[in-house]
Amino acid sequence: MAHFKEVSEQSDLHPKPAGLILQYGTAGFRTSANQLDHIMFRMGLLATLRSKKTKATIGVMVTASHNPEEDNGVKLIDPMGEMLTSSWEGFATQLANTEQDKLLPALKDIIEKEAIDMTQEANVFVGKDTRSSSASLSQAVLDGVKALGGHSKDYGLVTTPQLHYMVCCQNTQGKYGEATVEGYYRKLSQAFSQLARNASNRTDDQKHLSVDGANGIGAIKVREMESHLKKDLQLSIFNDGSRGKLNHQCGADFVKVQQKLPTGIKINPGDRCCSFDGDADRIVYYYTDSQRHFHLLDGDKIATLISTFLKELLNEAGLDLKIAVVQTAYANGSSTHYLENTMKVTVKCTKTGVKHLHHAAQEFDIGVYFEANGHGTVLFSDGAEEKIQQLANDTNINDERKKAAFLLQNTINIINQTVGDAISDMLLIEAILAIKGMTVQQWDAIYSDLPNRQLKVKVSDRRVIDTTDAERRAVTPAGLQEAIDNLVKKYRQARSFVRPSGTEDVVRVYAEADTQENADALAHEVSLAVYGLAGGVGGEPKPLH
Repeated sequence: MAHFKEVSEQSDLHPKPAGLILQYGTAGFRTSANQLDHIMFRMGLLATLRSKKTKATIGVMVTASHNPEEDNGVKLIDPMGEMLTSSWEGFATQLANTEQDKLLPALKDIIEKEAIDMTQEANVFVGKDTRSSSASLSQAVLDGVKALGGHSKDYGLVTTPQLHYMVCCQNTQGKYGEATVEGYYRKLSQAFSQLARNASNRTDDQKHLSVDGANGIGAIKVREMESHLKKDLQLSIFNDGSRGKLNHQCGADFVKVQQKLPTGIKINPGDRCCSFDGDADRIVYYYTDSQRHFHLLDGDKIATLISTFLKELLNEAGLDLKIAVVQTAYANGSSTHYLENTMKVTVKCTKTGVKHLHHAAQEFDIGVYFEANGHGTVLFSDGAEEKIQQLANDTNINDERKKAAFLLQNTINIINQTVGDAISDMLLIEAILAIKGMTVQQWDAIYSDLPNRQLKVKVSDRRVIDTTDAERRAVTPAGLQEAIDNLVKKYRQARSFVRPSGTEDVVRVYAEADTQENADALAHEVSLAVYGLAGGVGGEPKPLH
């Protein structure tokens, strides 16, 4: 086949360093940018095969999200804008690690296993973030697509969620929206304007938000979108990439982990602020009080705000739809307690990882999911969207129900249901706060987080730990869960669990209790139990105080 000759010739221009082994995970491939050229070319090949297989457009995003500037990465996007299906993650790993002279047999193997019709047309959308390495690496992807005779569209600089959105728009023949960056801005900003019209007498202060763009693509795109927002939202954008380094002492990950303001942001006490991560698929909010104490509103607080708003609208609309919040074991116990006991919202706990959360959210009419790190979105089932649409068009209902249906309709339009999207989530949060007339402090006060602590314990082999009940209980090694249960009993409002890392030989320990001192003590004691029962290496864990 002519294309295989082309692949062979082009592949020599993108050689694989001998012996380099990489694994395709939830975040795709991520490593030092200078090791990725051959990976990008091969992901161009794989995306072309995936497009032929699904008879649909596939996305390839070149980004390393919240990693340092010198890293890069790549992830594939399936037809409905979702993450690559897990059965093909194996093909990605296989193709990436095949030595140079075995590349053609490896390709043919995938074609045979998946019974791919090579005469089928292929279409691939490619996007990249602002890293200096992204231009040449995205070109390598385009080379891969071309080598196998695929058609590509290069979107250039886009946020990761924007490319997910484009793929979904393209494959729904425009039903989800127009597959252009302008179309994305128009859809979201129009929905925001409609929602903001239902907020009464907002002052300029209430319309103001400070945004930390992590010196990445999010800052560029939110600035492009500003003109569409007219006077409904007034943004001050910091860390916009004009001076600082990507993700360096700024961005959602830095703020969440360090629990402090990003550098490069100037704010007054009480000002509402948010941070995006490097590719704008995560968001966290925060403010400082009059004592200059830092207050973080993470994914748990965001999920609570959004699900409370949706639950109230469903009640006002008189719609019997099942809404649930999907959390992982890392969600703060206070948030779970508030949702279940005060709001009477179903909470489902699932394993860590966006894939698991997204999948679980699809089981409900409306599924809200956010990881504590600020990555999340809301999913509406087709049936739920249809019922909301019908109600909005019903001329025989009272004004309260009509208004609630109208707000639900625009909420659906403001949300990027394909993936967590910092820009879309920001607009939804701003609209909810405006409609409810809430300050960031009032939102924060919905519930108080239980003090918690996360620790890591080095072990010789992380596989000795096996968990069940959405990673909340350890099955092996023998005696570990019993030890944890006994330690937890010593403290008030306490909870603790352990889980193996997905990438390194460490066990992650989480503990929460009524005071920070108790959370720290519990975390340390559980660490000692892990060290003793699960093959700890190095010195035994030291107390935190």
